[in-house]
Amino acid sequence: MFEGKSRMSKRKSEDPGLGGIKYFKKEQSENSKEKSWMSKCKNEDPGPGGIKFFKKEKNLSSSDSDEEVSSPSYANFHTSDVVKKQMERMGFKQEFGLGKSEQGKSELLVDRKERLPVKDEMSSTPQPGSGYSTFAQKQMESMGFEQGRGLGRYGQGRSDIIETSQQRGRRGLGFRVEGFDDKDFTWQEEEEVVIVEPRTCIPSCPRQPPTREEMEDWVRVSKKKLFIDDETEFCSEEVLSEVLESKTVFDALSGDEFLKARTRANPYELIRGAVFQNRAAMKMANMDSAFDFMFTNPKNNRGMDMVEPNELLYFADICAGPGGFSEYVLWRKGWQAKGFGFTLRGDNDFKLEEFLAGTPETFEPHYGANDDGDIFNEDNLVEFRRFVMESTDNKGVHFVMADGGFSVEGQENIQEILSKQLYLCQFLWAMSILRQGGHFVCKLFDVFTPFSIGLIYLMYRAFDEVYVFKPVTSRPANSERYLVCKGLRGNSEAVHEHMFNVNVRINKLKAGAVEDVNEIVPLHILKEHEEFSSYMIESNERIGRIQANSLKKLRAYVQDTTLMGPYDQGVVKKRCLEQWKIPEQARAAQRMPDPDIKFDELWKGIDDDHCFDSEATLLTSRNIQNLKCLYNYKCFVSGGGRFFLMGLGRGNIYKWDGKPNFSSSIRWHKLENFQLELPRDSLIEVEIVQELRGEGKGQRRSAAVHIVDAVILGGKDVRSKHYHERMAMAGLLIKAVTKPTCPAMVPLRLKQVFRLDSSSLKEIFSKIEMKVVKGMGREPRECFLLEDGRHLVPKGIFFIKRIQEPWTYAHSRSAKRLYFYNKDTHESTFESPRDSVASFKSSLDTRYYWPWEDVGTSQDEGPRVERNNLIEFFTAAQNEFIHGPPKK
Repeated sequence: MFEGKSRMSKRKSEDPGLGGIKYFKKEQSENSKEKSWMSKCKNEDPGPGGIKFFKKEKNLSSSDSDEEVSSPSYANFHTSDVVKKQMERMGFKQEFGLGKSEQGKSELLVDRKERLPVKDEMSSTPQPGSGYSTFAQKQMESMGFEQGRGLGRYGQGRSDIIETSQQRGRRGLGFRVEGFDDKDFTWQEEEEVVIVEPRTCIPSCPRQPPTREEMEDWVRVSKKKLFIDDETEFCSEEVLSEVLESKTVFDALSGDEFLKARTRANPYELIRGAVFQNRAAMKMANMDSAFDFMFTNPKNNRGMDMVEPNELLYFADICAGPGGFSEYVLWRKGWQAKGFGFTLRGDNDFKLEEFLAGTPETFEPHYGANDDGDIFNEDNLVEFRRFVMESTDNKGVHFVMADGGFSVEGQENIQEILSKQLYLCQFLWAMSILRQGGHFVCKLFDVFTPFSIGLIYLMYRAFDEVYVFKPVTSRPANSERYLVCKGLRGNSEAVHEHMFNVNVRINKLKAGAVEDVNEIVPLHILKEHEEFSSYMIESNERIGRIQANSLKKLRAYVQDTTLMGPYDQGVVKKRCLEQWKIPEQARAAQRMPDPDIKFDELWKGIDDDHCFDSEATLLTSRNIQNLKCLYNYKCFVSGGGRFFLMGLGRGNIYKWDGKPNFSSSIRWHKLENFQLELPRDSLIEVEIVQELRGEGKGQRRSAAVHIVDAVILGGKDVRSKHYHERMAMAGLLIKAVTKPTCPAMVPLRLKQVFRLDSSSLKEIFSKIEMKVVKGMGREPRECFLLEDGRHLVPKGIFFIKRIQEPWTYAHSRSAKRLYFYNKDTHESTFESPRDSVASFKSSLDTRYYWPWEDVGTSQDEGPRVERNNLIEFFTAAQNEFIHGPPKK
């Protein structure tokens, strides 16, 4: 056992020396072997130059010492017997050199880090007057090189050194962008960063819109234009050529270089999309603010609101996928704005799922008769116009936005020619759906040609005010600008017809590709309106100079990556967002909240939420006298189950039947397999009914949601408003979310409500027809007729109180009108007192219900009121209310 330990200890004490030669230490006594080895490991310490030092091992009988000795090396033991024998065997003799011819060293290497000296001919030091080292010169001379003579057999190659490459980014070695890397140009930095932008209007045209007869021979067809270098009628030759040349310089520049330079050079670059999906939304926010919010809060020429009190704000968004403009408007106005979109299907379609800030439930895309979104197609225009007019009660929209564009990479200088029909069709579509007094904003690029100027001239004649405006969110180095038109005049149908005919003609000329429509308004007419032509020249030259200077600035920023503007982009962004009333926060999708928690947040504890549990009082012969003041109530025909619906955005809708759930704390359950959309933070009372069409075997049955009352609509609390106001706002919500282009969606309708009097009851019962209901036997059943040939099986009639105690309605015989009377204070007034309004809770708690069929009543409740008795009671009550009690 001890022998094994000794052998292991001996192996542990072995340590390789330099050159891999092992050396051995004397073995310690059995009692100190392990301790000595551990002590050695702990005392190991690297010395200068990486040489290890070891502290002397402590002997049990010796005193402590800190003396250090160097690590053993080959020099310390080269005279050992083993080494001598090995070297003699290889032919080594003392004081003789190593090697067969004794040419090697005869002494030990003292410094193992010593390096051999570098020969002079390998020196990299260049010779005086030469760019080459001595070694390089000798190598080149051996290959036939002569000073001052070119390389190659015939001296045809280079005679001087290749210069260091100056390429940037991912350019190839030696690649140069022709005209770009030159530095013989000047540019100016912005003197001031503009936050409040000035705008200049074309002087209003005193003449009325042109007539059909006036425009009959205005169109001129000629050879198709392929360039715009000669278009100097509405811009000086100097500015035009400078803009075109500045654009050309960037043709061969890599995208990465350009983007990095643009980020540093543009003071407004950090604004980006803010809370919206893209920069387009911020451009619309920018322009809306710059024009006193004329789009989201439109006013007529007298300064009055264009949107009526019980009307939605209608707008159209053309060629605007993925929908940044619309997202901004819907964020600003919420569900009280209804949008109609038209754009190409495909990758650039509207992305409603990206409307994180706005309410996509009230936006409806449409793609025309051909369902492709092609704006050049006349059939698509006709169908889109029909769709919009039907959805706006044939009035048209309040404003139109158009943001069309397509890639013209490598053809920037003829972008105007390539976009001319796009300009035309955006103007045409706006004219076809705008209501009188409506507004229009459209993106344009260069407007140098008579065709483009002619389009603007037609707008100048058709609108009260027209502006050419470049917002700060539009990058200064591009050709983009916007035409802003305010107040569509009457009698402008001829302008719309003229544009329509021009588009038809352009489509026909496309087949030949030789001729094109180059004028839609004669040049002499454009020039004779001096105020108009002067404005267009000034606008083109001002925007052109800014663009040319910005392109030069970009060029300088590409050449010098250390250039930075004298402005703080973060401060600029903050000031702009404050001016445009946009929150400075990160864009993020809202998490889906727990419905029970969300309900508590919406309800806010203003009323006792147990009112949701209340049931209507069954109407009997004993309590019918409570309805004697019949004008205090309204009524509707019930046709299905009663529920409360809570909308959390898009199709995330939860329902609750209003009854307490003692088996679970969960009140709200997801409405499954029900394609319906409600704006976020909405709470309404509804009936889910089965609507019928036809009868018998061919009868069609479909589910529908009928709103009977409203609590919160898109975050707007309406529970304290009058019942007819709550229902009016619910009607607006229905108009906003109804989408005729989505037939699979469950229709949302407003319950038809009647005033409570004898004539209304007679009207209700007059709408009853006998029909065979599929699935309910062969015997005809009573069905209540709705609009559009629909009907339902009635369940009963609800009576809803609309005035709060102690107020009641009374009838003035002298004025022959209703007035409000306070039974406690005997106060009378024709104006509705604030405390007379029956809130949602009050209406819910005081309802009465008359079942269509006998459901059985208890003795305490009293006998059921028959249909004839119901009509007789309300007829007598109405006569007494109007004429007073009968004389005895």
